[in-house]
Amino acid sequence: MSKKVLIIGNGSREHCLAWKISQSTQVSKVYVAPGNGGLALAGGKISTLDLNISNHLQVSEWCQNNLIDLVVIGPEDPLSKGISDYLNSNGIACFGPSQKAARIESDKAFAKNFMKKYLIPTADHQSFKNSTEAKEYVSKSGALVIKASGLAAGKGVIVAKTTQEAHQAIEEIMISNKFGDAGKEIVVEQFLEGDEVSIFAVTDGQSFQILLPAQDHKLAYENDTGPNTGGMGAYCPYAFLEDEQLDFIKKNIIQKTIDGMRDEGHPFVGLLYAGLMLTSKGPMVIEFNCRFGDPETQSILSLLKTDIYDIFMGCLNRKIDSITLEWENRFAVGIVLASGGYPGTIEKDIKIDGIDQLKHLEDVLVFHGGTALKDGVLMTSGGRIMTIVALDDDLKAAAMKARLAVSSISIPKSFFRNDIAKKAIQR
Repeated sequence: MSKKVLIIGNGSREHCLAWKISQSTQVSKVYVAPGNGGLALAGGKISTLDLNISNHLQVSEWCQNNLIDLVVIGPEDPLSKGISDYLNSNGIACFGPSQKAARIESDKAFAKNFMKKYLIPTADHQSFKNSTEAKEYVSKSGALVIKASGLAAGKGVIVAKTTQEAHQAIEEIMISNKFGDAGKEIVVEQFLEGDEVSIFAVTDGQSFQILLPAQDHKLAYENDTGPNTGGMGAYCPYAFLEDEQLDFIKKNIIQKTIDGMRDEGHPFVGLLYAGLMLTSKGPMVIEFNCRFGDPETQSILSLLKTDIYDIFMGCLNRKIDSITLEWENRFAVGIVLASGGYPGTIEKDIKIDGIDQLKHLEDVLVFHGGTALKDGVLMTSGGRIMTIVALDDDLKAAAMKARLAVSSISIPKSFFRNDIAKKAIQR
């Protein structure tokens, strides 16, 4: 019990990763930089760290000075800027793909062309750097999905059901620069219909293991309405994935992607997240991400029994196929509590009340995201404040437990979706 781990990030996902890694008997200390209010209060093996995570030299030197055994990168932005390359080149073990491998998320145009090259099923698409050409193209098409090609915190996707909506989306992204440089190029693709599912694969660049499938709820408001967000809740395991579908996903999506990245000279080592649509023509890729998804991670890892430190090291030591993944035979439902105005402009520094009473609830977990500790008082600091996860043998009971728990937290103007997992319960 002597291993020390550093987690980079400050969201609910990182809180969950820290909680899960701290359960390992091999790990004595878990640092999270910069962390959040909940992590600052976590205690035990976990502590937060004031480290400039965009300064790779500073991170590397701190790791070397403090004899860190493993660094786990939570969000996509540091990966897209090459933090994994820098740490690995300085002899520091880092779970997270290289900058070039991370392009599968950070550059949607690259990802779509990659999928076309390696015959990975996805929606037909066109990429544009010129707004006039993009508008001409969408004027001839039906329902479309307009995506900023770069990173936009999960908010850079707009579903356009009419030509007018498509034109408006193009203007917002390319002319009004709603997502900054991420929108200099856009991807326009056909609208896919079906059930959406998130598949996480941990990979050593050659072999892989699949985690439990989950279903995210991306739109802000109930009944799947409102703008796209980073995710408003998820449940796990997704119960309607047939064996043949999973076999197809493993062979024709995950393995082809891992093999293709290796053939391109950029082996993907880390967590490959495939956001899929189960269409009438079979599973198709909506997007790839190069890291654990938020909020799915909070539900998935709540059910993981295997030591996650072994999983991470199995990937880094090219031995992931020798790790056996074991799971709780239960359901996990995670509900995100968001600040008023999210995913748009939000107010910060609002006092959080009612959270202490959740500590006494059985099978309820609280993972902080946009929270900060100010003079000993827990305050809001971001759009997605926290994720409340409830566990139960029954999906309906888990969802009800999660709703009751999140309802007891008092933050003016905050909101959450009451219908996480509702469609699955009604099927």
